[in-house]
Amino acid sequence: MNITGNTIFIPGATSGIGLALALRLKERGNTVVIGGRRTSLLAELAEAHGFGTVRIDTAAAASIAEATADVVSRFPDLNVLVAMAGIMRPEDWTTTGFLADAEETVVTNLLGPIRLIDALLPHLRERPGATILTVSSGLAHTPLRFTPTYNATKAAIHQLSESIRMQLEPIGIQVTELVPPAVRTALMPGHESSEHAMPLEAYVEEVMALLEADPEAHEVLVEQVKLLRYAEVRGDYDQIIGVLNAAEERVR
Repeated sequence: MNITGNTIFIPGATSGIGLALALRLKERGNTVVIGGRRTSLLAELAEAHGFGTVRIDTAAAASIAEATADVVSRFPDLNVLVAMAGIMRPEDWTTTGFLADAEETVVTNLLGPIRLIDALLPHLRERPGATILTVSSGLAHTPLRFTPTYNATKAAIHQLSESIRMQLEPIGIQVTELVPPAVRTALMPGHESSEHAMPLEAYVEEVMALLEADPEAHEVLVEQVKLLRYAEVRGDYDQIIGVLNAAEERVR
Protein backbone atom coordinates (compact mmCIF):
# COMPACT_ATOMS: atom_id res chain seq x y z
CA MET A 1 0.00 0.00 0.00
CA ASN A 2 1.37 3.38 -0.98
CA ILE A 3 0.89 5.80 1.91
CA THR A 4 0.21 8.93 -0.18
CA GLY A 5 -2.25 9.94 -2.87
CA ASN A 6 -5.13 7.65 -1.87
CA THR A 7 -8.75 8.02 -0.92
CA ILE A 8 -9.13 5.81 2.15
CA PHE A 9 -12.21 4.57 4.00
CA ILE A 10 -11.65 3.52 7.62
CA PRO A 11 -14.76 2.24 9.44
CA GLY A 12 -14.03 2.19 13.16
CA ALA A 13 -11.74 5.21 13.16
CA THR A 14 -13.31 7.39 15.84
CA SER A 15 -10.81 6.26 18.49
CA GLY A 16 -7.80 4.04 19.16
CA ILE A 17 -5.64 2.65 16.39
CA GLY A 18 -8.19 3.59 13.73
CA LEU A 19 -8.18 7.29 14.59
CA ALA A 20 -4.41 7.46 15.07
CA LEU A 21 -3.87 5.79 11.70
CA ALA A 22 -6.44 8.07 10.04
CA LEU A 23 -4.60 11.15 11.34
CA ARG A 24 -1.23 9.91 10.10
CA LEU A 25 -2.62 9.02 6.68
CA LYS A 26 -4.33 12.41 6.40
CA GLU A 27 -1.01 14.10 7.21
CA ARG A 28 0.58 12.21 4.31
CA GLY A 29 -1.75 13.78 1.77
CA ASN A 30 -4.50 11.17 1.58
CA THR A 31 -8.23 11.88 1.54
CA VAL A 32 -9.50 10.00 4.57
CA VAL A 33 -13.12 9.05 5.24
CA ILE A 34 -13.84 7.72 8.73
CA GLY A 35 -16.87 5.77 9.84
CA GLY A 36 -18.52 5.20 13.20
CA ARG A 37 -21.86 5.00 14.94
CA ARG A 38 -21.88 8.35 16.79
CA THR A 39 -22.75 11.17 14.40
CA SER A 40 -21.87 13.87 16.94
CA LEU A 41 -18.36 12.48 17.37
CA LEU A 42 -17.94 12.12 13.62
CA ALA A 43 -18.90 15.78 13.20
CA GLU A 44 -16.35 16.84 15.83
CA LEU A 45 -13.57 14.88 14.16
CA ALA A 46 -14.51 16.20 10.72
CA GLU A 47 -14.34 19.78 11.95
CA ALA A 48 -11.09 19.25 13.82
CA HIS A 49 -9.20 17.26 11.19
CA GLY A 50 -10.93 17.61 7.83
CA PHE A 51 -12.05 14.00 7.53
CA GLY A 52 -14.90 12.87 5.39
CA THR A 53 -17.38 10.98 7.55
CA VAL A 54 -20.16 8.43 7.30
CA ARG A 55 -22.32 6.81 9.94
CA ILE A 56 -21.85 3.04 9.92
CA ASP A 57 -22.55 0.14 12.24
CA THR A 58 -20.26 -2.65 11.07
CA ALA A 59 -22.32 -5.20 13.00
CA ALA A 60 -25.37 -4.48 10.80
CA ALA A 61 -25.50 -5.66 7.20
CA ALA A 62 -27.98 -2.98 6.12
CA SER A 63 -25.83 -0.21 7.61
CA ILE A 64 -22.75 -1.48 5.77
CA ALA A 65 -24.62 -1.56 2.47
CA GLU A 66 -26.00 1.95 2.94
CA ALA A 67 -22.74 3.49 4.18
CA THR A 68 -20.50 1.99 1.50
CA ALA A 69 -22.87 3.14 -1.25
CA ASP A 70 -22.81 6.64 0.26
CA VAL A 71 -19.00 6.72 0.48
CA VAL A 72 -18.55 5.54 -3.12
CA SER A 73 -21.07 8.14 -4.32
CA ARG A 74 -19.38 11.04 -2.50
CA PHE A 75 -15.78 9.83 -2.88
CA PRO A 76 -15.56 8.10 -6.25
CA ASP A 77 -11.75 8.01 -6.09
CA LEU A 78 -11.92 5.63 -3.12
CA ASN A 79 -9.20 3.02 -3.57
CA VAL A 80 -8.31 1.83 -0.05
CA LEU A 81 -10.45 0.08 2.56
CA VAL A 82 -9.08 -0.31 6.09
CA ALA A 83 -11.41 -2.76 7.85
CA MET A 84 -10.56 -1.50 11.32
CA ALA A 85 -13.73 -1.82 13.41
CA GLY A 86 -13.70 -4.55 16.04
CA ILE A 87 -14.58 -5.47 19.61
CA MET A 88 -12.80 -7.50 22.29
CA ARG A 89 -14.83 -9.05 25.09
CA PRO A 90 -13.72 -11.30 27.95
CA GLU A 91 -15.58 -14.60 28.07
CA ASP A 92 -15.77 -17.34 30.70
CA TRP A 93 -16.76 -20.61 29.04
CA THR A 94 -16.87 -22.42 32.39
CA THR A 95 -20.15 -20.61 33.12
CA THR A 96 -23.30 -19.77 31.17
CA GLY A 97 -23.84 -16.33 29.71
CA PHE A 98 -20.89 -16.01 27.31
CA LEU A 99 -22.83 -16.72 24.11
CA ALA A 100 -24.15 -13.19 23.48
CA ASP A 101 -20.65 -11.69 23.62
CA ALA A 102 -19.27 -14.50 21.46
CA GLU A 103 -21.92 -14.01 18.80
CA GLU A 104 -21.49 -10.23 18.75
CA THR A 105 -17.73 -10.66 18.41
CA VAL A 106 -18.13 -12.95 15.40
CA VAL A 107 -20.59 -10.59 13.72
CA THR A 108 -18.45 -7.50 14.28
CA ASN A 109 -14.93 -8.87 13.84
CA LEU A 110 -15.47 -11.41 11.07
CA LEU A 111 -18.77 -10.83 9.29
CA GLY A 112 -18.20 -7.06 9.39
CA PRO A 113 -14.99 -7.13 7.31
CA ILE A 114 -16.43 -9.78 4.97
CA ARG A 115 -19.50 -7.64 4.32
CA LEU A 116 -17.40 -4.49 3.87
CA ILE A 117 -15.13 -6.17 1.35
CA ASP A 118 -18.09 -7.66 -0.50
CA ALA A 119 -19.80 -4.26 -0.72
CA LEU A 120 -16.72 -2.45 -2.03
CA LEU A 121 -15.16 -5.05 -4.33
CA PRO A 122 -17.06 -3.98 -7.46
CA HIS A 123 -15.77 -0.44 -7.00
CA LEU A 124 -12.21 -1.39 -5.97
CA ARG A 125 -11.83 -3.62 -9.04
CA GLU A 126 -11.97 -0.45 -11.16
CA ARG A 127 -9.58 1.67 -9.10
CA PRO A 128 -5.81 1.94 -9.63
CA GLY A 129 -3.77 1.15 -6.54
CA ALA A 130 -6.71 -0.61 -4.90
CA THR A 131 -5.85 -1.99 -1.47
CA ILE A 132 -7.71 -3.82 1.29
CA LEU A 133 -6.04 -3.52 4.69
CA THR A 134 -7.37 -6.14 7.08
CA VAL A 135 -6.75 -6.04 10.82
CA SER A 136 -5.97 -9.24 12.71
CA SER A 137 -3.94 -9.51 15.94
CA GLY A 138 -0.96 -11.20 17.48
CA LEU A 139 -3.61 -13.20 19.36
CA ALA A 140 -4.46 -14.91 16.08
CA HIS A 141 -1.23 -16.86 16.58
CA THR A 142 -0.80 -17.04 20.39
CA PRO A 143 -4.10 -16.97 22.28
CA LEU A 144 -5.20 -15.07 25.35
CA ARG A 145 -7.22 -17.25 27.73
CA PHE A 146 -9.83 -14.60 28.55
CA THR A 147 -10.84 -13.80 24.94
CA PRO A 148 -11.45 -17.07 23.06
CA THR A 149 -13.86 -15.76 20.43
CA TYR A 150 -11.76 -12.66 19.78
CA ASN A 151 -8.72 -14.90 19.24
CA ALA A 152 -10.74 -17.10 16.89
CA THR A 153 -12.06 -14.21 14.80
CA LYS A 154 -8.59 -12.75 14.42
CA ALA A 155 -7.21 -16.15 13.37
CA ALA A 156 -10.02 -16.26 10.82
CA ILE A 157 -9.11 -12.77 9.55
CA HIS A 158 -5.51 -13.94 9.12
CA GLN A 159 -6.56 -16.92 7.00
CA LEU A 160 -9.14 -14.83 5.15
CA SER A 161 -6.40 -12.35 4.25
CA GLU A 162 -4.07 -15.11 3.09
CA SER A 163 -6.82 -16.69 0.98
CA ILE A 164 -8.39 -13.68 -0.72
CA ARG A 165 -4.94 -12.29 -1.50
CA MET A 166 -4.43 -15.21 -3.88
CA GLN A 167 -7.71 -14.36 -5.62
CA LEU A 168 -7.58 -10.57 -5.63
CA GLU A 169 -3.96 -9.67 -6.32
CA PRO A 170 -4.09 -11.14 -9.86
CA ILE A 171 -6.94 -8.72 -10.63
CA GLY A 172 -5.09 -5.73 -9.20
CA ILE A 173 -6.29 -5.50 -5.58
CA GLN A 174 -3.58 -5.66 -2.93
CA VAL A 175 -4.43 -7.34 0.40
CA THR A 176 -2.32 -6.30 3.38
CA GLU A 177 -2.81 -7.57 6.92
CA LEU A 178 -2.16 -5.31 9.89
CA VAL A 179 -1.19 -7.47 12.89
CA PRO A 180 -1.22 -5.38 16.09
CA PRO A 181 0.17 -6.47 19.45
CA ALA A 182 -1.52 -5.22 22.61
CA VAL A 183 -1.71 -1.44 22.18
CA ARG A 184 -2.67 1.17 24.77
CA THR A 185 -6.26 1.80 23.68
CA ALA A 186 -9.68 1.33 25.27
CA LEU A 187 -10.31 -1.93 23.39
CA MET A 188 -10.11 -3.82 26.71
CA PRO A 189 -10.27 -2.55 30.30
CA GLY A 190 -6.78 -1.92 31.65
CA HIS A 191 -5.04 -1.79 28.29
CA GLU A 192 -4.83 2.01 28.15
CA SER A 193 -2.41 2.00 31.07
CA SER A 194 -0.85 -1.45 30.71
CA GLU A 195 2.94 -1.52 30.85
CA HIS A 196 2.80 -4.61 28.64
CA ALA A 197 0.91 -2.81 25.84
CA MET A 198 2.64 -0.73 23.19
CA PRO A 199 2.04 3.05 23.32
CA LEU A 200 -0.46 4.00 20.63
CA GLU A 201 1.60 6.70 18.94
CA ALA A 202 4.70 4.50 18.88
CA TYR A 203 2.68 1.71 17.29
CA VAL A 204 1.21 3.87 14.53
CA GLU A 205 4.58 5.52 13.85
CA GLU A 206 6.18 2.10 13.34
CA VAL A 207 3.29 0.97 11.13
CA MET A 208 3.66 4.01 8.89
CA ALA A 209 7.40 3.44 8.60
CA LEU A 210 6.86 -0.21 7.67
CA LEU A 211 4.26 0.66 5.03
CA GLU A 212 6.56 3.27 3.55
CA ALA A 213 9.55 0.92 3.51
CA ASP A 214 7.66 -1.98 1.91
CA PRO A 215 4.44 -0.95 0.12
CA GLU A 216 3.98 -4.52 -1.16
CA ALA A 217 4.11 -6.17 2.28
CA HIS A 218 1.60 -8.93 2.95
CA GLU A 219 1.76 -8.42 6.73
CA VAL A 220 2.60 -5.32 8.74
CA LEU A 221 4.46 -6.62 11.79
CA VAL A 222 5.91 -4.23 14.33
CA GLU A 223 8.77 -5.71 16.36
CA GLN A 224 6.66 -6.16 19.49
CA VAL A 225 4.11 -8.46 17.81
CA LYS A 226 6.71 -10.86 16.44
CA LEU A 227 6.97 -12.53 19.85
CA LEU A 228 3.39 -13.77 19.34
CA ARG A 229 3.36 -14.09 15.56
CA TYR A 230 6.30 -16.48 15.38
CA ALA A 231 6.06 -18.35 18.71
CA GLU A 232 5.11 -21.65 17.08
CA VAL A 233 7.76 -21.24 14.38
CA ARG A 234 10.47 -20.60 16.98
CA GLY A 235 9.34 -23.56 19.06
CA ASP A 236 8.59 -21.59 22.25
CA TYR A 237 4.79 -21.49 21.83
CA ASP A 238 3.93 -22.97 25.24
CA GLN A 239 6.36 -20.66 27.01
CA ILE A 240 5.00 -17.54 25.28
CA ILE A 241 1.39 -18.55 26.04
CA GLY A 242 2.37 -18.76 29.71
CA VAL A 243 4.10 -15.38 29.71
CA LEU A 244 1.27 -13.69 27.79
CA ASN A 245 -1.49 -14.97 30.03
CA ALA A 246 0.41 -14.33 33.26
CA ALA A 247 0.91 -10.71 32.18
CA GLU A 248 -2.79 -10.32 31.33
CA GLU A 249 -3.76 -11.82 34.69
CA ARG A 250 -1.77 -9.07 36.41
CA VAL A 251 -3.53 -6.38 34.33
CA ARG A 252 -6.94 -7.75 35.26
